Amino acid sequence: MDKMQSDRMAEEDSNKDRPKLYGEYLELSGLLKCQTMTSAEAGKPVHDEHLFIITHQAYELWFKQILFELDSVRDIFTAPVLDEGKTRHINNQLGRITLILKLLVDQFLILETMTPLDFLEFRTHLATASGFQSLQFRLIENKLGLKEESRVKYNQQHYMKVFNDPENIEQLQDSITSPSLLTLVERWLERTPGLAKSEFHFWERYQNAVTRWLEDQWLQPATEESDPQVKETLMAEYQKQKDSFDTVFDPEKHQKAMERGERRLSHKAFQGALMISLYRDESRFNQPFHLLTLLVDIDSLMTKWRYNHVMMVQRMIGSKVGTGGSSGYHYLRSTISDRYKIFLDLFNLSTFLIPRDYIPPLTSTMKRTLSSVLSDDCIEDEVRTRKEYST
Repeated sequence: MDKMQSDRMAEEDSNKDRPKLYGEYLELSGLLKCQTMTSAEAGKPVHDEHLFIITHQAYELWFKQILFELDSVRDIFTAPVLDEGKTRHINNQLGRITLILKLLVDQFLILETMTPLDFLEFRTHLATASGFQSLQFRLIENKLGLKEESRVKYNQQHYMKVFNDPENIEQLQDSITSPSLLTLVERWLERTPGLAKSEFHFWERYQNAVTRWLEDQWLQPATEESDPQVKETLMAEYQKQKDSFDTVFDPEKHQKAMERGERRLSHKAFQGALMISLYRDESRFNQPFHLLTLLVDIDSLMTKWRYNHVMMVQRMIGSKVGTGGSSGYHYLRSTISDRYKIFLDLFNLSTFLIPRDYIPPLTSTMKRTLSSVLSDDCIEDEVRTRKEYST
């Protein structure tokens, strides 16, 4: 080995040992060179193309972080037994996803500082490039639990047709076949304490409570009403409410609603979600209720993101054909519907809530069960915290 080679190796070893600088740690030398303006390459640079590239690259970076958090949450849920103490970690990560999505929704405001005429100057350089080809966004949809049959076809073909890279296709296939967050949450809800007959048999008590509420609220006043028109109105409302509740009381009706795509959760999982919502003030249900709320927030923000995207596309290109060959605005508008809501049942829970005065009181045994919020891990954390504080 000559001296020059020896010196080079010594320098490399020295560099490995020294702390990385800010730019090295973030690999900025490569990251900040990724903004290649196609308009500049064509010899006529368009100022706003740089904003367009930066904004979409920022979206993709945040999509990567969402997937990172989502995979972590799914890993926790896939454990044979979900330690309730882990619910806090799940909520922290889901909460982070909601904050990222809020940021992404607002990011359209920056993109909209570009005028339609500015966009038109470099749009032809995009060729067939389209946001529809975002692999990470499709992975997010699949891992959350968007059903294949719920998707609107893109140019009358399956969305995977736009991906040719074998690695991308493999990732998409894995995101479809592995348990989605919706599936994992469904399994978790089916294990809600208090659903079994041997515990509290919530569903039977809930049905009795609903019957009593409907009778007190509409049926009894209707039977006592002397005015025929008012009586008819009250009876019609009573029947309407009764029919609505029957769609969840009858397992067969619930199953048919699932087959029509109107519901996503199994009948038992729906019972669990409703019980958590009604008894949210109990210690053991506080964190699970927060979790369900975060899932609704994620769904809401995904819908807002789609809506803002639709509005921006209409503003920028009107009814022109999209860059990827789609119908542009008209295709995107079709994605803003309940068929794209993953946790649709959680949105509709409020339909089946009843006044607090009618919520079935917990038995003493069930009360104790729902007060047992501290798992072994939580107790260990508490003991450790107290020791650290005392020292």
